[in-house]
Amino acid sequence: MSVAEAVTELSRLLGDRLSQSKSDRDTHGQCESHFDPAPPDAVAYPESTEEVAEIVRICAAHGAPVVGWGTGTSLEGHALAVRGGVTVDFARMNRVLEVADEDMLAVVQPGLTREDLNTDLRATGLFFPVDPGANASLGGMAATRASGTTAVRYGTMRHNVLGLEAVLADGRVIRTGSRAPKSSAGYDLTALFLGSEGTLGLITELTLRLHGQPEAVSAAVCAFPDMGSAVEAVITTIQSGIPMARIEFVDAASAAAFNAYADAGMEETPHLLVEFHGSPSGVAEQAERFGEIVTDAGGSGFRWASKPEDRAALWKLRHNAYFACRAIRPDAWGITTDVCVPISKLAEAVEETAADIGQSGIPGPILGHVGDGNFHSLLLPEAGNKAEWAEAKALAGRMAERALRLGGTVTGEHGIGMGKTAYMDAEHGEGWQVMGAIKRALDPEGLMNPGKLVPANR
Repeated sequence: MSVAEAVTELSRLLGDRLSQSKSDRDTHGQCESHFDPAPPDAVAYPESTEEVAEIVRICAAHGAPVVGWGTGTSLEGHALAVRGGVTVDFARMNRVLEVADEDMLAVVQPGLTREDLNTDLRATGLFFPVDPGANASLGGMAATRASGTTAVRYGTMRHNVLGLEAVLADGRVIRTGSRAPKSSAGYDLTALFLGSEGTLGLITELTLRLHGQPEAVSAAVCAFPDMGSAVEAVITTIQSGIPMARIEFVDAASAAAFNAYADAGMEETPHLLVEFHGSPSGVAEQAERFGEIVTDAGGSGFRWASKPEDRAALWKLRHNAYFACRAIRPDAWGITTDVCVPISKLAEAVEETAADIGQSGIPGPILGHVGDGNFHSLLLPEAGNKAEWAEAKALAGRMAERALRLGGTVTGEHGIGMGKTAYMDAEHGEGWQVMGAIKRALDPEGLMNPGKLVPANR
């Protein structure tokens, strides 16, 4: 058995949809973070669940690792072929299979991106709300249990995937969940696959919960004199029960980066970016109440955006935050990390993290979806400076340990991949070993995305 034999057999199955070109392998061997390149031996481009199942069966027969690929936007090395093998790229499985308006759901293939789905839904009055920032594939979002800017109102992928189809490590195809709003029928296998990061199988179809497009939308950005007052405004807003659709935080360094990158015209102080959805009267009331909270917290400089093009410009700025912050130190190495804590501990976590980064002397803008306790930092150690690299890694480690100390998690959004396995035992204890046991039960040879997430597959 060998990977080469698997590739030969896959070539007969897929023809020119199996690529061994250097450019294809290199493209699928890197990610948007700091991990070393790890190209696969070949890249497969299936067009159906049946082809995915046959690809997996062939790889299993020859002991070849299998790694799923969506759009490659993951940040913890999730889709790198660290043990070689075959990367399965779902770019050709990118269709909307069905939209059931009355049931408010859509059935889609995994390679479809969230933006393309919402473009397809425009005429229906419905939309899919989960917005991780990048235009990620829906299969990848499910595999990493993604969330994002709208999670405070609409939830994460965990709340918006009703069911799925997956190919297991031996080539079996299973369906999980149903179209019903709820079920008590056995183990929740849908939830098991959400966040499994491709270690249990390849997702080939998704049944997604849709939401009604709001009648009125209003967005705003406002400045604060310091980080603590901005975070306290978030906490007060949450505890007051104001139903925000988004509430994002950026620190002074992020605001400065936005100005340099896109001439944003922001004061170089901490800011909140917010959005409200609902009826015109409801949105107006929510905005008024939020404005009172901001004023009491010392915030100022409200800029409201009600026109679609103005809102799009505001959120494009936030979605491009990664690139804006990278431009602070263009040649730096980048370590992107995130944590999530209880709302009551958010101010403490953000302020301690900011102080820690400030003492290090390494640029590290802080921003994130603070409405659900989730924030991020992009640490930028000087390229080639081993001392700064070690300090940046230590900063990221202390950030994770701080989140656990405060009752949170080492990642609210990015996932584990191979970048955060060192913290899984501390967060889950014996639960992590149970994850490993589930992995061995479904993938005894450890061929599905090896080197990621679970102890038996590190």
